[in-house]
Amino acid sequence: MTASGDRRPLSSRDTQWARSIARALAARSITPNRISQASMAAAAFAGACFWLAPPQEGALAVILLLGAALFCQLRLLCNLFDGMVAVEGGKAEADGPFWNEFPDRIADILILAGAGYGIGLPALGWSAAAFAVLTAYIRELGRASGAPGDFSGPMAKQHRMAVMTAAAVLSALAVAWDRQQAIIEAALWIVAVGAALTALRRGRTLVRRLRNGG
Repeated sequence: MTASGDRRPLSSRDTQWARSIARALAARSITPNRISQASMAAAAFAGACFWLAPPQEGALAVILLLGAALFCQLRLLCNLFDGMVAVEGGKAEADGPFWNEFPDRIADILILAGAGYGIGLPALGWSAAAFAVLTAYIRELGRASGAPGDFSGPMAKQHRMAVMTAAAVLSALAVAWDRQQAIIEAALWIVAVGAALTALRRGRTLVRRLRNGG
């Protein structure tokens, strides 16, 4: 990731615990790009947990679903610390812009498509993933057109991960009633519809900015 003032607004970036961890990472031979790449590994584990959990029963299903929640949050932590190490830690790299964006798109696909396959609705999972990628595409199209980055919701990255994390935890609690698949399906619908609305909102905002000269 390169140093840039056009960053996603995150309140967690200003917390003491985040600053302490970011300083510790920056003091070691850990690069922002490696942290970005690690987010794909976390997403792969989350997607695999979502995929494998629904057919299981009892404790194994609970462990897999809680694992999905944990790895969704680890993905977000990687997304937080890659930028902090790059900007606040002064370790930005020339190819940082690629690694700042590419892993996020892969991570969304792995998690959402994995959840869709797990409940036997791959089309729903891929639809949620496609709309998630579209929200980022419109944001980057805006930047390429000279507009500031649009991180608005209602289903930006942190919102998508909040929905999927909540779905995983609630599903773990609902294993005894065999309702986990219904909860994950509802979460994917929320992400798909919310991301579609987000893409429309960002697209409308970008068109207005371009018509008004930026």
